[in-house]
Formats: sequence, structure tokens, C-alpha cells
Amino acid sequence: MSSQFNPNDPALGNGIFGLPEDPQQAKYIIIPVPWEMTVSYGSGTALAPHFIKVASAQVDLYHPNNPDLYKDGIFMDEFPEEFIEKHEKLRLVAEELIEDLGLEEATIDKKKASSLQTIIEKFTEEVNQWLGERIKFWQSQSKVVGLLGGDHSIPLAYHQLLAEEEIEYGILTIDAHHDLRNAYEGFKYSHASIFYNVLKNKNISKLVQVGIRDYCHEEVVYVKSDEMKSRMKVFYDRDIQSRRFEGENWAKLCREMVDALPEKVYISIDIDGLDTKLCPSTGTPVPGGLEYNELTYLLDQLKKSGKQIVGFDLCEVGYKDDDWDVNVGARLLYHLCSVC
Repeated sequence: MSSQFNPNDPALGNGIFGLPEDPQQAKYIIIPVPWEMTVSYGSGTALAPHFIKVASAQVDLYHPNNPDLYKDGIFMDEFPEEFIEKHEKLRLVAEELIEDLGLEEATIDKKKASSLQTIIEKFTEEVNQWLGERIKFWQSQSKVVGLLGGDHSIPLAYHQLLAEEEIEYGILTIDAHHDLRNAYEGFKYSHASIFYNVLKNKNISKLVQVGIRDYCHEEVVYVKSDEMKSRMKVFYDRDIQSRRFEGENWAKLCREMVDALPEKVYISIDIDGLDTKLCPSTGTPVPGGLEYNELTYLLDQLKKSGKQIVGFDLCEVGYKDDDWDVNVGARLLYHLCSVC
């Protein structure tokens, strides 16, 4: 980083967090994925990467765990414009298909609906292929790569890449939902199916889920299946709070969460895992969840454990009429960089 950069000055540059836009000098590469193809309730997460970057200019750069974090450099990549344009068009198609499901009598015949779903799936696979290649490109330059969504379907490409590289690892995810449906509203690559799709990769030895509090019967059966008993550890929000009400502290719970993970860990954060006062504009808000400092403490304990972070994503930050959600998202993104 240039010696002329002053971290105490107002953020005047165009880079994320007001840092110089220098990908060659940056340790951290953030790939924005403005994607909400299959969101099933509130929209706005496709706008989040742009507005998180805007809000990041208000983040002061002194980090208590790593005061020199800014010196490592953080660079936000670009998402292809042609993908953005095609996403906007197909999102309208997806919305029409989703709305049609709620009608007593469908207006789109099954054959046409299936054809449209196939088009959306093929485009999703095209984007996943690009994203996997982009992650690999930056990793070949020894960069730490994180994804910024967009809905929670976006990290599939990252996990497919790790599978290709035959890296055995576990996943720590903070989320209000299991995201373990086989498919949702007719979409194979739904945000509600991300971990069902990810767990097809046998190199993932453990999925640790924290903050879960909204789920369906299908997912409960899946979690309790013989195969998943050894591959999953779920810390339901209700159970977390019950244990705390009965006298256990957050530090002990975090030790259990970290100890359940193998030596290599991928971090996946759906912002709705937090208390909804911190993310009111997220697509599927649910009462309950973690406080901001509870999450950052958990991440800090993961770092202190010495486990290797192999990648991360931050998803489902919503943007509507104000900057609150993206301000929280920007600060969480900076903290993620501090532990990776």
C-alpha cells in the first residue's frame, strides 16, 4: 500500500472501504454476486454488493484484532455486465413462475414452466462456471477470496471448486434456515437448497449450523438421517437460548461450535442469522438470532483455534429504502477479512 494513504482521512477513493483500488497489492479479493434469481419473499439482495461498497466508506479502518488490516489491501472485483442484464430479464420470468404457484389454477402450462425453469438452471450453471474460474484465478495469485451476495445460492461454485481440488473441510454457517430442501418452488438451485446441493460433495466432512430457527419437515428428516448424523451439527437458536437461560455462557457454546469443525473451515454467513433488528431488509427475516458481537466473538474464537479458513461468503443482506442493513453488512465484511 502506498505510504501516502492515510487511514485517518475521510474515504475519498473509489475502492471498497475507501482503500486504493489495487488488486495486485490486495491480500483480500471480494467477488460481488448481485443475484436473487429464486428469492421467494423480499427482494433487494441483488442490490447489496453495490450499496455495501458505498456504505463501506463510512467504516473506520482501525480493527482491534488487527490494526494494520487495511494495509493488507481489500479489492472488490466486478461482476460481468452481461450477467447482470440477463439476470434482470430472467428474474422477471422466475417471479412469474413463483407467482403462478400461488394461484388456484395455473396460468402457465407445465411444459412451458419446465422449459423456463431449465433456461434459468442453465444460466445459473453458466454463472457458477464463471464464478468458479474467477475464484481460481485469484487464488492462483495467493489471494484470500470471499463472495458477497446476493442470495445464499451463490457459494455453490466455491464449494464445487473445493471439491475439484479434493480439499477436505467443514463449513461453519450462521443462518436462520437450514437451506436443505431438495428444491424449492421448482428451482434446483434455490437459495433454500444451497446446503442440500453443497453436501453432495463428499469432501465436506462437517456442516455446523448456528442460529437455525425456521425450517420444514423435509429438512428435519434430512438432518436426522443416518448419513447426516455424522456430517452435521446443528445449534438451533431455541436450544442456544435455553442453555443460556439455564446458566451456560456464550464462550462455552462457541467452544463447542468451533470444536465440532475440522482443521479446514469455510465460513458461510446468511445475514438473517442475526437478530432481525440488524437486518430488517433481508429477504426472509425471522425473529430471534444472534447479536452482532456474539457473531464476531464466534468468528474470533474460530481464528484463535488455529483452524485454516479456506474461503467465505456473506449473503442475503437486503437493500430497500435506507442504509442500515448494508452498514451492518459492510462492518461484518471487514471483520470477516480480519479472521481470514
